[in-house]
Amino acid sequence: MSNCAIVGINWGDEGKGRMVDLLTADYDVVVRYQGGGNAGHTVVNEFGKFALHLLPSGIFRPGVVNILGNGVALDCENLWKEISEITAQGVSITPENLKISDRASLLLPWHRDLDGLEEARLADKKYGSTKQGIAPFYSDKYQKKTVLAGELLYPDKLWEHLEGILEWKNLTLEKVYGAKPYTMDDLKAWVAEFGEKIKPFICDTGAFLRKANKAGKSILFEAQLGSLRDLDYGIYPYTTSSNAVAAYAPVGSGLPTAKLDEVVGVVKAYSSCVGEGPFTCEWFGEEAEKLREAGGEYGAKTGRPRRVGPIDIVATRYGIQCQGATDIALTKLDVLSYMDEIPICDQYELNGQVTDDFPFPTLLPDAKPVMKTMPGWKCDISGVRRWEDLPQAARDYVEYVEQAIGCRITYVSVGAEREAIIIR
Repeated sequence: MSNCAIVGINWGDEGKGRMVDLLTADYDVVVRYQGGGNAGHTVVNEFGKFALHLLPSGIFRPGVVNILGNGVALDCENLWKEISEITAQGVSITPENLKISDRASLLLPWHRDLDGLEEARLADKKYGSTKQGIAPFYSDKYQKKTVLAGELLYPDKLWEHLEGILEWKNLTLEKVYGAKPYTMDDLKAWVAEFGEKIKPFICDTGAFLRKANKAGKSILFEAQLGSLRDLDYGIYPYTTSSNAVAAYAPVGSGLPTAKLDEVVGVVKAYSSCVGEGPFTCEWFGEEAEKLREAGGEYGAKTGRPRRVGPIDIVATRYGIQCQGATDIALTKLDVLSYMDEIPICDQYELNGQVTDDFPFPTLLPDAKPVMKTMPGWKCDISGVRRWEDLPQAARDYVEYVEQAIGCRITYVSVGAEREAIIIR
């Protein structure tokens, strides 16, 4: 039995989905333990290319049970859309291979409304929300103003509960934002259209995981976003509204007694970021555009051009510490093949001092990158499958990053496809 968490080390978009898709061959269960439909995991396999937002990335593997844990923001509407799109491409999704925790809270229709209304109110001070309702959802969850997925199984109790929440929520919609209120008829129509469709997948996933764990089944925990977007450890307030660190995996999955044997942290061979907030190593202009185009850096959920730059050693080392990573998967090494020299943000300069430490969020906007370069390899490496077949310059770059971040790089991806991976 082995339990492993796959987590993002930086700002998200590191390539976690392709790593989960790869490693699920060795696991019985895959669990999403936090976040919602606000980010996407891109997976390329024999079925095609997919951007998963809610479904665990193990959904393509026959025999793997996929779970949406209690820590997930359960967006019935987008989940059903995702299930429909993927099944249309020949992937089987049934209550046997997809299970939804009865303790997961429902992201309700007004959560998306409130997300958009607040971003509009903030104007040029906005946090860069994807407007998928995540911040209002988690705010309501901690105020105990959501309903659990399991309540869909008990309609009479559900309507009674929703009626009380509705009165409270309409006060905010009408009195704070001047927006249109919801009615019970609106909510009943929404449940009929989307809630009813996901009911067959809802069960006591905690009990399932306890049995699986006792039986020696191997469990893979899948995170959304990365260390620097974690609510407690990220670049606050430009974070997500949940905990993306591996330490939360047992709690958000429904198996709080789980012990993690491995934590695979995913790091891109360069830096990318969707959304607002300080991004010390950011490039602009033509330099940024070349890297963005080479890497296809556009948000899986939003389609927004990602902010890009060289790998950031300071931020990556900090992210590894937050995650407790045991191994690193370095993705998209092939994207750097066009460069004559490979840039590295090696340190920061802050208030006239050079530092290796990641600053407190308030100070982070004042940090400046301290750069170095290494020779490029200037050839196509996408077909390489053995470490020793990589050009020496590419191996030197990987080894330098490994030494600088203080964690072994076990996996090196050289393409988007499942098999485009080097295992060291």
